[in-house]
Amino acid sequence: MTGSPRALMPDYLRLVALVGIVVVNVQFIAFSALGSFADPGGETLRDAITLWLVNGLALLKTYGLFSFMFGVGLGFLMRSAARRELSFGRLYRNRMIGLAILGIAHGCLFFPGDILTIYAVTGSILYLFRDWQIGRLVRVGAALLVVQALIAPPLLLVAPETPPDIVAMERAILTEGGFLEAVLFRSIGFVFIMPSFLVIQGIAALGWFCLGLAAVKSGMIDDATHPLWRRARRWCLGPGVVLGLAGAAIWQWGPAVSGVVLTVAAAPIATLGYLGLIAALSRPPGPIMAKALKAVGSSLSIYLGQSILLSTIFSGYGLGLWDSVDQLTAVAIALAVTVILIVVLVIWRSRFRLGPFEWVLRRITYGWFRH
Repeated sequence: MTGSPRALMPDYLRLVALVGIVVVNVQFIAFSALGSFADPGGETLRDAITLWLVNGLALLKTYGLFSFMFGVGLGFLMRSAARRELSFGRLYRNRMIGLAILGIAHGCLFFPGDILTIYAVTGSILYLFRDWQIGRLVRVGAALLVVQALIAPPLLLVAPETPPDIVAMERAILTEGGFLEAVLFRSIGFVFIMPSFLVIQGIAALGWFCLGLAAVKSGMIDDATHPLWRRARRWCLGPGVVLGLAGAAIWQWGPAVSGVVLTVAAAPIATLGYLGLIAALSRPPGPIMAKALKAVGSSLSIYLGQSILLSTIFSGYGLGLWDSVDQLTAVAIALAVTVILIVVLVIWRSRFRLGPFEWVLRRITYGWFRH
């Protein structure tokens, strides 16, 4: 990336998305992931307030930002393939295979709520849309977000209650079990939850992919001052945040079903507002922020590193903190881990051009091409 505001917006987007994703994911790494989705959770007022803020400000919104950047990445990959005169079809196929390999390993070893596998599947569908005009991408992307808002709440709320013996098994394995026991438990969970995640999250992900690709084709991603970013900030940021917080409050302290519905419905509006806000903040950074932005260019390594470190911190084979800290402490640990990873990547990127997992994905993507 260059030092201009136009080129910096993608890195600012990655930074916000990575911070938002980790405060959401840690709720399913540090505590039981088997409860009912409608259960507000939290045993104390501080827990309840923490979950309200996480669900109101980050849940589904930062996944939207991350998914939007995936669509942007497709556009950038198309540019790169054309510039280097490579077969884009083969290149993209290899990339989706690489994402699937990393995603399955991630889901089975560390975090069953992996999004890379979802991206590999829905990203393969996005390939069919690569030549679409901007208007068509926007219309289809918006329609998919509406569909997701309609079908996700009932799918989330009708999930059957987990049998008590499975809940007891989860606690025993994640507090006292070894790494191999945890991997077996996570692998089974990954196999069972991934089909529903492909529907619930995959539809929205594909919608954001379309919008991200449209942003590249229109030149918006290169222009943080584009008037559409200003409109998104003006018309979506305030309403999206207010509705998201209201939905999360109802979810936490009122009729949970109504709160879930409003939280899911408000997420795309808030995400558009966040995009507009990030565009406004995408200005040339100081020296420390410049290094951080370069590090988050290795967003894949940071995303996987978050799960690897957090699963080790909270599991019995690591520090054994699973379900033994409050929600706010878990969030603080997650943010500290993210800062540490960014610092490590700053040092790493001072010596290497790519992050470690970016290098793996690049080898899979370009490995079959002769240079």
